[in-house]
Amino acid sequence: MTEGNFVDYVKMYVSSGNGGKGSTHLHREKYISKGGPDGGDGGRGGHVILRGNSNLWTLLPLKFKRHVRAGHGSHGSSGRSTGADGEDIYLDVPLGTVIRDTETNQIIHEITDVGEEFIAAEGGKGGRGNWHFKSSTNQTPRYAQPGIPLEEKYITLELKLLADVGLVGFPNAGKSTLLSVLTSAKPKIADYEFTTLKPNLGIVEYRDYQSFVMADIPGIIEGAAEGKGLGYYFLRHIERNSILLFLIPADAPDIKKQYDILLDELRRYNPEMLDKERIVAISKCDMLDDELEAELKIELDNEMPVPYLFMSSVAQKGLVELKDMLWGKLND
Repeated sequence: MTEGNFVDYVKMYVSSGNGGKGSTHLHREKYISKGGPDGGDGGRGGHVILRGNSNLWTLLPLKFKRHVRAGHGSHGSSGRSTGADGEDIYLDVPLGTVIRDTETNQIIHEITDVGEEFIAAEGGKGGRGNWHFKSSTNQTPRYAQPGIPLEEKYITLELKLLADVGLVGFPNAGKSTLLSVLTSAKPKIADYEFTTLKPNLGIVEYRDYQSFVMADIPGIIEGAAEGKGLGYYFLRHIERNSILLFLIPADAPDIKKQYDILLDELRRYNPEMLDKERIVAISKCDMLDDELEAELKIELDNEMPVPYLFMSSVAQKGLVELKDMLWGKLND
């Protein structure tokens, strides 16, 4: 999935269909002079339905579909014939899509399962025909119910990536490089900060044809929870990751301090993120000789509160151990 094709935020107008009117028809037939009321019911208006699709990773198909209208129900007719229902409109969305009411910003629903359906705009019910209203005292009712009007609203769709492992780190920590080495993803890689402007997904192949999904989240800086840098715009994608893999470069001035800053930004955005499993990967360790790595290991053994390991994407060092550790955490 290329960076330009990743869309995780869409606003749209949705409108269901009107319910059809009930019929006021009175039966007329040769040799039957007073057949009585036989007006049928109106058809139901069409729904606008959001449906979970595991084959989608982005809201790109809906990016330019800003107005969605379902079909209107047909009116009832003679012979107690019910009008046809309006056409339902189905919109496939990726798993992890959150639906909000744009005006109130309230969460209406979240799509998390394959094939799960949610009616974003419910079609109006069809009105009942006049044959429902006949009685011993009113044998020829000349009225019927109108259909219930359509429902219309503005909704906002937000995608929160569903991934097994989320890469968390400062800009230029090596997240995109690691994703490109472990998966077939082709994220943008360069030697300047904020290279990644959109999340990237890749599938990591493991032993015995098993696999798990890894997500590269755009770099976080101190103050991201208040909107600095790329802000909290992409922090929501980390909420749906099972394991958080913190990438901190080996040449960082203080590895433990950088870990604490990243963890604090997650806590300030959503304290529940601290309940997730965490692993620290010391990236770019090909820059360290054995003596420096040993000294750093002694220091981290005393300071780092979570499991850690040294790795290098460029030198292909520690990648097997990293996959083993991630797989073990995912299957605890």
